[in-house]
Amino acid sequence: MKLSDFDYALPPELIAQTPAAERTASRLLHLDGATGGLRDLAFRDIVGLIGANDVLVANDTRVIKARLFGRKTSGGRIEVLVERVLAADEAWVQMKVSHPPRPGDTVTLAGDAVTATVTQRDRGFFRLRFEGCGDVFALLERYGEVPLPPYVTHTPDAADESRYQTVYAREPGAVAAPTAGLHFDEPTLDALRAKGARVAYVTLHVGAGTFQPVRVDDVAEHRMHSEWYSVPQQTVDAIGAARESGGRVIAVGTTSLRALESAAARGLRAGAGETDLFIVPGYRFRVVDRLITNFHLPKSTLLMLVSAFAGMENVRAAYRHAVAERYRFFSYGDAMLIERAP
Repeated sequence: MKLSDFDYALPPELIAQTPAAERTASRLLHLDGATGGLRDLAFRDIVGLIGANDVLVANDTRVIKARLFGRKTSGGRIEVLVERVLAADEAWVQMKVSHPPRPGDTVTLAGDAVTATVTQRDRGFFRLRFEGCGDVFALLERYGEVPLPPYVTHTPDAADESRYQTVYAREPGAVAAPTAGLHFDEPTLDALRAKGARVAYVTLHVGAGTFQPVRVDDVAEHRMHSEWYSVPQQTVDAIGAARESGGRVIAVGTTSLRALESAAARGLRAGAGETDLFIVPGYRFRVVDRLITNFHLPKSTLLMLVSAFAGMENVRAAYRHAVAERYRFFSYGDAMLIERAP
C-alpha cells in the first residue's frame, strides 16, 4: 500500500477551529462496514444506536498543559512540548528551536520561572531535568499551555482548557485529547447506563507523535511512536460480560481501540505496557466490533486504522460524502460510528 492510497481533498474551511456549542451538538455519520451504507445523524442519536448488552470502552487519559515557551542560555527562543513525564523532575520533550541544545545545556522556561537541563538527546526528542521541581505535572499546570493540535490556529483560552478534555478524564499524561470522547457529556453516559449498556475505561497516554506525518511512500516501512497504555481487570470483565450476553464492544476512539487490540495480542488480559501497534488494512481485529471516531487527517496513521476497520473503499466513499455534506473535520469536528467490515 502506498501513502497516496490514504489521501483525500479537504477544503480548509472544513477544519473545525472551535468545538460545537455543546458536546453532543455535533453531527454523526453512521458507516456500515459490511454494506458501505451511510446515514447522516446527530450525535445525540448515539444512545439509540447502542444496545442494552453492549459495552462502551473509552480512554480516561487526561490532557496535560504540555506546551511551554522560553529561551536557551544563548538567548534563542524555544517552544517545548512535553511528550512524556518520566519522573517527578524529568520528561522527554520536543523542541522548536533554531539550533538544538546539546546535553549539558540549560534552558529557561515560563519567563525564567523554570530552569531545565538537557541530559540526553534521541533524534527529535530531548530529555530534560527540571531544577528544583518536585512535580512536573504541577509545574505544567501552573505554567503550561493547552497543547492544541497544529491545525487549530487560535491561541488556547479558558474554553479550550475545558473542551479539549473529556468529561471522564482522570489519568494525567496525554499531550493530545482522545477526541472521539469529546462528544460525550454526563447525561449521555447516564442514559447509556440506564438502558443497560456498560461503560468501561482504558488508559492510553496520547503522545505528540500522533500528529507526526508519515514520511515514507511504502506504508509498510513506517514505524509507529510508542505510547503507554493500561487495561484494567474491570474492563476485561465488562467485555466478557457483554460477549456472554450477545453484546458488542464499542471503542470510543482509535486510542481505546489500539489499547484493547494491543492487550489482546495473546488473549485479552488486564495489564499495562508500551504499544507501537500499527493497524493498516489487512489487520485482523480481535476485540472491537464498532468504533466511534472523528474524521482524520489525509495520509495519517489514524485514517489507515479506520480504513482497516471499515474497508478502504467504504472509508473513501464516506469521506467524500462528509466533504460534500460539509461535515466538520479533525479534533473539534464531527463524529462517525463505524460498524466493522467482515
